[in-house]
Amino acid sequence: MRDATPLGGSRDAPPDPADPATAVVDDRGIVTGWSAGAERLLGYSRAEAVGTPVTRLIASEAGRGDGLPALSRPGTTALLRHRDGRPVHANVRAYPSVDRTGRAQRLLVVTPPEQPPPDLVTADEAFAQCRLPVMLYDSELRAVRASAGAVRELGLSEERMRGRRVTDILPPHLCHRVEDGMSRVLATGEAEQFHVRGRTRPDGPEKVWSVTVSPLTTAAGQVRHLEVSALDVTEQHLARERLALLNDVSAQVGSTLDVMRTAQEMADVTVGRLADFVTVDLLDSLCRGVEPRPSAAGTVLLRRVAQQSVLPGVPEAVRAPGDVDDYPESAPPVRCLATGTSSLHRTQDAAITKWERDDPDRAGVVRGFGIHSIMVVPLRARGITLGVAVLVRHRREEPFTHDDLLLAEEIAARAAVAVDNARRYTLERGTALALQRSLLPSRFSAQEAVEVAHRYLPARTRAGLGGDWFDVIPLSGARVALVVGDVVGHGLRASATMGRLRTAVRTLADVDLPADELLTHLDDLVTHLATEEEGATDHEPDLDVPTGLIATCLYVVHDPVSRRCTAASAGHPPPVAVAPDGTAGFVDVPPGPPLGVGGLPFETTEWDVPPGSLLALYTDGLVQGAGRDLGRGLDLLRRCLDRSASRPLETVCDELIRTLLPARPEDDVALLVARTRALDTDRVATWDLPCDPEAVADARAQVLARLDAWRLHDTAFTAELVVSELVTNAIRYGQPPIQLRLIRGTALICEVSDGSGTAPHLRRARTYDEGGRGLLLVAQLAQRWGTRHHAGGKTIWAEIELTGRDG
Repeated sequence: MRDATPLGGSRDAPPDPADPATAVVDDRGIVTGWSAGAERLLGYSRAEAVGTPVTRLIASEAGRGDGLPALSRPGTTALLRHRDGRPVHANVRAYPSVDRTGRAQRLLVVTPPEQPPPDLVTADEAFAQCRLPVMLYDSELRAVRASAGAVRELGLSEERMRGRRVTDILPPHLCHRVEDGMSRVLATGEAEQFHVRGRTRPDGPEKVWSVTVSPLTTAAGQVRHLEVSALDVTEQHLARERLALLNDVSAQVGSTLDVMRTAQEMADVTVGRLADFVTVDLLDSLCRGVEPRPSAAGTVLLRRVAQQSVLPGVPEAVRAPGDVDDYPESAPPVRCLATGTSSLHRTQDAAITKWERDDPDRAGVVRGFGIHSIMVVPLRARGITLGVAVLVRHRREEPFTHDDLLLAEEIAARAAVAVDNARRYTLERGTALALQRSLLPSRFSAQEAVEVAHRYLPARTRAGLGGDWFDVIPLSGARVALVVGDVVGHGLRASATMGRLRTAVRTLADVDLPADELLTHLDDLVTHLATEEEGATDHEPDLDVPTGLIATCLYVVHDPVSRRCTAASAGHPPPVAVAPDGTAGFVDVPPGPPLGVGGLPFETTEWDVPPGSLLALYTDGLVQGAGRDLGRGLDLLRRCLDRSASRPLETVCDELIRTLLPARPEDDVALLVARTRALDTDRVATWDLPCDPEAVADARAQVLARLDAWRLHDTAFTAELVVSELVTNAIRYGQPPIQLRLIRGTALICEVSDGSGTAPHLRRARTYDEGGRGLLLVAQLAQRWGTRHHAGGKTIWAEIELTGRDG
């Protein structure tokens, strides 16, 4: 038998309202029309239904005759027969009409019977069973209804809450804010939403609630009741607090490169937000600059580097910052250091009670402050445990949770990286500073040309130490060279380069090169060093070698005899000269190119320097930086030096540092301050000598006479021999004019000048040679000797040490 169910459809599928079940029956009761909807409803195809009596489709007739009386009324309920034999309940509506020939017929519209309405829950029942805390209040702010969620959270039945105000239901720290919000909504008719935190009942946990107060209005728009609902947002609030705390840790911990300050920042951020009391201890070896190693079993020495408490004065601490503490082997911090894992404890735990037995001091703190929850978290960085942080609660009643432990571990991990960076920076900076200080002069050689004072301040930034340096170099003829330089860059490379340049300057100064020639040779050296570094393939990563090497230098020579200064600059800021009357001004020294540029000349300038004048040489770190440009810094420096010629040099240095520099300089600072002296004419003797061998005897006589006047009797014999050899060499090998000069200073200086540019050299004379021993004799008798060239020729000089009896 053919299935009458439509293709792709279901025999029990509901009829489509857009395609109703209709049939047309003529006046004889024969079906003449049959719709697809009727086919779906009763299962008969059009071919099967059309031409058959309608009574075939009726299972139970409501009338007699042809069975049509039940279908003749406008609307009736009938029991129809499906093709498969089962009954189908339906509503049948009959509409009279005529066919094309005018014969009467009826249009039958068949629909399923209406289903009875579902058993709906009333609004009152839904409110009573609502799991969300919801309460209704009247215009006098008295409770009218309470949901099941409100009953559960408040711990009171609806009957007990009915007629009571919020102040009679909630704790004081919650009720006032909620009732204030209700009063505002009642007055304005506008809903409000706010957060409250606390316990809804004394024995309940602390939670955070999002409270919504909504007005319930009448048809006339009058507020008659209020709906107060509360949503528990504790987890979301705690998650935001944790994220905010981690953000603050990232922003505030590690702001400096100081180990103790970094640890203290961690304690400061954590206390009050996660714990009531925090201590941070680091391995004692780490604080002494030794690379930390995995701790062995037994007592461990830890140094307290930070601590903080919600209580003023940190009364819970048993050690002060900087003290060394020995933890017993049973203590959780020792196990934490050994395993590198954190732990969460209650004070009743066996590990804590054993620690208290072995450490009575801490046991007293635990009992005295009511400590109930403890977290022990390691500080690990680069796979090394640096120390341990202990976090406790005694004011907050809730114990630490596993989520709190995870948060503490994340805080400790971030802080450990900052602590390790600070430790490594401190160690590397100490190494660089030790190197730099070893390369800077610790004390200056004795000289009478100037009185000096100096300051060197290393940078206090992450950039590291720079390449600033200064020097005071005694020269021949009682002169002195004042030098200040700056290698561009920071770190060990800058310090090492500074040391090489300072050594080079001393070497070039020893051969008495003029200032401009000295800078030319120094420029060649810097260019050569830069070429070497560019071609090197085995650079140390810490040196961070750039592609170029640039330095600046200022070289000033003061002559106390002529009372003049000569200076040359390689891109360095000009010196400040303060006259004896206190007037300060910059010396107009041609700046010249920085060292390392190459190919450009340097120029010198000379000026008179009265005795008692003050010269200030410095690096740009003194006048530039901290939001101040070079021009403003130079002007401030000049004004600070005004009227300072007669003040003590140490005071001048201190005031310049205090006035011009911030607490933490961004760049290295080198400062050299010198007060000029002059040698009186009675301490200098000069003779012009003829180019005649007979002048040697006359020169010896005049020297002896002058030494007698100076009461240098013990030095007379040595000086006579040295002068005799120097004058003889000048007459024999030099050119006129020839001049002899004696200078009485810390040593007796003998100088012989002539017009020849040929420098003598020391050689070893053979046994039967008649000459060649003069300079050898001078070298043996003099403390030091040398040659310097000048525009008019050369000068050979020798310094003879004065004995204690020389007058």
